[in-house]
Amino acid sequence: MKAALAAEAKALGFAAMRVTRPDAVPEAARRLAAFLHAGRHGQMGWMAERAGWRGDPAALWPEARSILMLADLYTPDHDPLEVLTRPGHAAISVYAHGRDYHDLVKKRLKQLGRRLLAQVPEAQIKVFVDTAPVMEKPLAEAAGLGWQGKHTNLLSRDLGSWFFLGAIFTTLELPVDRPEVEHCGSCRACLDICPTDAFPAPFQLDARRCISYLTIEHRGPVDPALRPLMGNRIYGCDDCLAVCPWNKFAVASREMRYRGLVGAPGLGDLAGLDDAGFRARFAGSPIKRIGRDRFQRNVLYAIGNSGDPRLRAAAQALADDPDEAVADAARWAVARLDAAV
Repeated sequence: MKAALAAEAKALGFAAMRVTRPDAVPEAARRLAAFLHAGRHGQMGWMAERAGWRGDPAALWPEARSILMLADLYTPDHDPLEVLTRPGHAAISVYAHGRDYHDLVKKRLKQLGRRLLAQVPEAQIKVFVDTAPVMEKPLAEAAGLGWQGKHTNLLSRDLGSWFFLGAIFTTLELPVDRPEVEHCGSCRACLDICPTDAFPAPFQLDARRCISYLTIEHRGPVDPALRPLMGNRIYGCDDCLAVCPWNKFAVASREMRYRGLVGAPGLGDLAGLDDAGFRARFAGSPIKRIGRDRFQRNVLYAIGNSGDPRLRAAAQALADDPDEAVADAARWAVARLDAAV
C-alpha cells in the first residue's frame, strides 16, 4: 500500500513521499514553548494559539495513526540573489513568483487522499498545507524527507532547499521511514549571509529580525534600524536558502505554474498600485494575502534603499496615504533619498 501511494504521489507531481507517526517528535512541544516564551514569534499570535495541537499532532486528531509528508518542488530557474544587485527592482521570494502553492499543493494532496480512500474505503484522512496548527518541518524530518538546517528550513541531500511541504493525516497504519539526520557540518553560509542577523545561534531563528517575517507577517511600521538592511526585498527573502551548498543537488521543478507571474518588477511601477490595481496584478499569487497597504510599505522601504532620486516622486506621492504605516514609509523613503544626494 505504501509503495503504491508513493508511486501515485510521484505521478501527481510530488518529488518525494515519506511516512511518520503523529508522536514522532516528542520534543516539538518543548521547543515551541521555548520559542514562544522568548517572544521570537513576534506578531504571529497564531503560533501561540492552539500551541498544544501544534506541538502534538496526536492531539490535533487522536484517531490518526500515520502522517504522509510530501515534497513539492519549486526550484528556481535563475539565481535568486542576482536581483539584489538591481536596487531599482523588487526582490520577491522565489516561492511567490507563480501561483499560490496553498492551492496547488492542496489539490494534489486531495487527489492522493482520494486514491488512498479508493483502495481502503474504511480509512479516514485530513490534508494540511501550511494553514493548520501542524509543524510540518519537524514532521518532515522525522519522516526522512530532509533535516532542518542551521537556518531552520528543511534541506534534502536529494532535493536541495526549494520545496513545499504537505501533509496527509490518516487512520491507516503504514510503515514509517527512518528520520533524517543533520548534514550541515561546519558550514555557516546561511547564518553569515543573513542581512539582519536573524539567527541568534545555529538552528535558531528570531522571526522578529527575519526579512520574510517583516515583509509578510509584521503589521505596521518596521523598526527603522532594520529598514536599511531589507534592501530591495519587498516580499520574503531567499538569501539563506539560495546560498546553501546542498542546492547543487537541487532537482528541477515539474510545475511551471510556480514561476512566470511576477519576476522582478520596477519599484516605481509597483508604487503606483492602488488597492484595485494591487489585487488585479497579484490575483492568484500568495503576495495578494498581505494586502495593498503592507505591500506598499515594503515597496517604499525598498525605494528608500535604492539610492535612485528618480523614485523620489513615487515615494512623495504616498506621503499622505490613509494608511499610517504607508505614509510613514513614504516619508522615510523621501528623507533617505534626499540624504543620499
